Amino acid sequence: MTGGSTRLQGRTRRLLRVMAVAVIGATVVGCGSNSGSSAGSSGDGTITLEFAQWWAPELPTGSFDKLMSEFTAQNPTIKVKLLSGPYASTKQQLVSGAASRTLPDVVGLDGAWVSDFAKQGAIADLSELMAAAKYDSSQLASQIQVKGKTYMIPVVNFVYPLFVNNDLLSKAGLKTPPSTRTEFLEAAKKISALGGNVKGWALPLDTAVPNGVQNDVMSWLWASGGSMLTKDGKPDLTGQGVKSTVEYVKSLNDAGVISPGALTMKEQDKVEKFSTGQVGMVIDSLAHITLIKKNNPELDFTVVPVPAEDSYTGKRGIPYASWGIGVAESSEHKTEAFKLVQFLMNKQANAQLSTLANGFPGNKTAEPDFSKSDPLFKTAFDIYKAGYPANEFVGLPKSEDLMRSFDEQLQLVLTGKQGVDDALNNAQQAWTPVL
Repeated sequence: MTGGSTRLQGRTRRLLRVMAVAVIGATVVGCGSNSGSSAGSSGDGTITLEFAQWWAPELPTGSFDKLMSEFTAQNPTIKVKLLSGPYASTKQQLVSGAASRTLPDVVGLDGAWVSDFAKQGAIADLSELMAAAKYDSSQLASQIQVKGKTYMIPVVNFVYPLFVNNDLLSKAGLKTPPSTRTEFLEAAKKISALGGNVKGWALPLDTAVPNGVQNDVMSWLWASGGSMLTKDGKPDLTGQGVKSTVEYVKSLNDAGVISPGALTMKEQDKVEKFSTGQVGMVIDSLAHITLIKKNNPELDFTVVPVPAEDSYTGKRGIPYASWGIGVAESSEHKTEAFKLVQFLMNKQANAQLSTLANGFPGNKTAEPDFSKSDPLFKTAFDIYKAGYPANEFVGLPKSEDLMRSFDEQLQLVLTGKQGVDDALNNAQQAWTPVL
């Protein structure tokens, strides 16, 4: 890179940061405060890494800054400038930065962005950085890859078990939460039979936010060890696994156990219905435990594995979302940036961050401190350890579009306008050009 292009890039980076600050607001810190030979270097050799993420606002105030101070204490020549904002604003900033190759040195990533960012050449091949640093990747719970190269490492995972209202279960005459699909259907029928506005299950399928396909539909497939993809990564929506899943969801709909309004319901509506006791069971993020207990302290509920096919005895996949991390391809300090990645993934820091976030660690050897947490987090961690994290949408190109096209076909099935086979054939045709 020439000196002229470096200066031009620096000006562009500063302009984008100013724009981002205007959008995100005071919570995001702008860049450009360094005056050394490059955007992140000072005259004394100290490197300042810019780290954009939405994590700090979701953690206890000041806790992420404290963690960064610990990193600097261990690496005195590397400082970290946090660019913190809400998820939606951070996504907007990073999508723009990826397109213009002006991402901050280190970036918080959602798995849904990884394929597009990698194709744009915006994020670095972490496989190379791990090899250069002689990093032991066997300690990582998972890596998000594109064409065999790692571009994102999940730092903290947030899983989606089945939430069960114990009071409704008891009123319906059931002593234990369901473990199989048949048991779930029977439980949903008995809870729905309690009358009033109570239903057994809530299914959010609003196509504007189609993550219900991932969290509330495909979760049934993954819980039984199934896959929506072939071994070479092509869509397998017409295979027996997905067909069985859609037929099962249709059977729940036909039985009248799904809360009304599913086709336009969003995730927050599902959480609200569970919090108010309008549905007996939902597949939901652990991140909502605190919210549910805050909104309804009297609600008695537990978390259990997502029910599997009756004959299935293997490990159960559990859907998850991650706070992932990556390094900008345009960073002039990739080696230092990867030191920050290593720090966040070491056993101690990863356990600490997971505890703060009420999530589960991306380092297999780390374990959160549950001493001050709701007991349900420990219950969920046991479920997590007994199974495996499963989310086949992570790392796929245009993953939201894939969910949406599947959602549209599923809605036609649930409204009786199309059969299951036709819906899956249409979804397969929609996915094939993308994958």
